[in-house]
Order: sequence, then structure tokens, then C-alpha cells
Amino acid sequence: MTPTVSGPKGFLDHYHELIGTWTRKLRSRQQAEDLTHDAFVRVLENPREQVEQPRAYLHQTARNIAVDGFRREDRRQALELQTFDEGVAGSDDPEAYVHALELADSVERALAELPLNCRQVFIWQKLEGLTQAEIAERMGLSKNMVEKYMIRTLRHLREHLDASA
Repeated sequence: MTPTVSGPKGFLDHYHELIGTWTRKLRSRQQAEDLTHDAFVRVLENPREQVEQPRAYLHQTARNIAVDGFRREDRRQALELQTFDEGVAGSDDPEAYVHALELADSVERALAELPLNCRQVFIWQKLEGLTQAEIAERMGLSKNMVEKYMIRTLRHLREHLDASA
């Protein structure tokens, strides 16, 4: 007979194992802890009646989240390259390309100064094209709060870019 597990206890037994596994795979304890946290949040927010193999279920959830993250990063990098290509298209001006790279670095530094919620709203809305309603639903926030995060982020970017100009 296969044991069945209900509730979070069966999953919590595998917390440290999941961090260890993903620290080795990602070569970053911080990223592994973030991934583990996200996996537990997803599992606990979507409770199942019974999970026969909580360890396997949790590892598969973490793997799915990691794959989604890699796909998002690939799209982000492709978008950055496309933007740079369009920005300097038809121009043999290396200064324009260097300027575009410096601008992207400056934006990235400015975003890193903001709280995670502000960065997440910006990325989902501006890079992934989600609506404020979709973001609000994903984050469990009101649309008004999502809008406030976006306003704060855009204001910070404007101030940061004006100061570095």
C-alpha cells in the first residue's frame, strides 16, 4: 500500500533536501532558497486532497518553476537584444550601441534598488505584457496597489536616469 499524505507536513519534511538539490543545480544558495520558497507557496496555495509522493510532487513543482524562470529570462534577453538591434539598426555607430548598453545597465541598477514587488510589477507589465488586473491576481493585490508600484518604479527610473545623464 502506498502511503498518502494530506496537508503541509509531508511537504515540509523535504524542505532542506530541496534547497540542497537546487543549490547544487543552480550553484546559488540564494536562488535555491527562492525557488524552494516559491515551490512551497505554489504547493500550499493549491492544496490537493491527497498526494501519494510529496517528495516527488515538490521536486517536480520546483523543476516547473525553474523552467518557467529560465524561459522568462530567455524572453527578457531576446527582448533586450531586439531593442538594442532596433535602436542601432542601420547604424554603424559603435557609440550608439555602447550608449544602449550603458542605458540598459543603468535601468537594471535602478530596478535593483527597488523592492521586489515594484520590480516584479515592472517586469510583468513592461516586458511580459501582462495587464494590471493579471498582475494583481498573480500577486494577490488590488489593481490600485499594482498601479502604485508601477508609478513608484517609473518615478524611480526617471530620477535615476536623470541623475546619471
